Amino acid sequence: MNASSVVIARIGMTSALGLSALQTAASVRAGLSGYRKSSILDADEERITMALVPDADLPPLLPELEGAGLTSRTTRLLRLATLSLPECIADEVRPERIPLLIAVPDAHPGLPVPIGADFLDWLGQQSGVVFDVQHSRVFAHGRAGGLLALHEALARLRGGSVDRVVVGGVDSHLDLMLLATLVEERRLRADGIYDGFTPGEGAAFLLLMRADTAAREGREVFGYVDEVASADEPGHRYSADPYRGEGLDLAFRRAFTAASSLGPVRTVYAGFNGEHFPSKEWGVAHLRHRARFAEDVRIEHPADCLGDVGAAFGPMMVGLSAIGMQRGYRRSPCLVWCSSDKAERAAALLHKV
Repeated sequence: MNASSVVIARIGMTSALGLSALQTAASVRAGLSGYRKSSILDADEERITMALVPDADLPPLLPELEGAGLTSRTTRLLRLATLSLPECIADEVRPERIPLLIAVPDAHPGLPVPIGADFLDWLGQQSGVVFDVQHSRVFAHGRAGGLLALHEALARLRGGSVDRVVVGGVDSHLDLMLLATLVEERRLRADGIYDGFTPGEGAAFLLLMRADTAAREGREVFGYVDEVASADEPGHRYSADPYRGEGLDLAFRRAFTAASSLGPVRTVYAGFNGEHFPSKEWGVAHLRHRARFAEDVRIEHPADCLGDVGAAFGPMMVGLSAIGMQRGYRRSPCLVWCSSDKAERAAALLHKV
């Protein structure tokens, strides 16, 4: 342990397979599926398969927020975060001093911005958690957003401005306008469409601390976060530039360079969602950095169980990998990576205690 070491002290999750971090991790480890036929129809009047948290399991929106003019998607995000944020920050003596760095959906081309400027205030009210709103930040970048938030958290912790930060992500595809657009773009997995994803939803939060602080407080921690790096992909899904997979390759290179002393990666939590973009990017990045991977590296792709959980992807996979390493069923070190629909690409390296 050194002065720049950062650890994961607590984890909170809500997903189609569990209302807590440990329940979600156990379900994913067992290979269970949260996929179910929804009541929403596609263009062929077939019910869309989704991975949703049962509505009855989510706390209702607070009455004082019902008149705030929230969209249905914002309401869903707040309800999804109501259980997992308190799970992550439980037992903290001074939560009002802890900033929250949270990833949320990015704006889909042609659709309204998913959340409003008051999202952090609404989240505090709905969850009942008091956090440092003034120094908190929203990352509206979709799948890679949570790892971008994790990158900033490392900088703050290593810079000494704080001794703990909460990093999280929350997202849901349960939005009729969004689903209609995705159906029109032929992006959803269905009969005859194999280059597509299953819409999911979820929330995940990580309490990060300086390792010396955790040791002083006698914390049992889940693992170390070594490095996080990001890069942009010029040829992303909604760009006219040629798509070559350069963004994820550069994110890998930056992460591996910063953590040069870390041994070969033995487990990968991959941002596959069923579409060809992430698979092709992984092929490019893995080939160019294969010397940094163990020969028997294990590849985990939680979207097979949870669907595409969007902006919750990064924190959720970091949490799943940390739980797996702590409990001994996933080997260390671990690489987690995510790709957004737009330019953002990010990768994180972790190792066990």
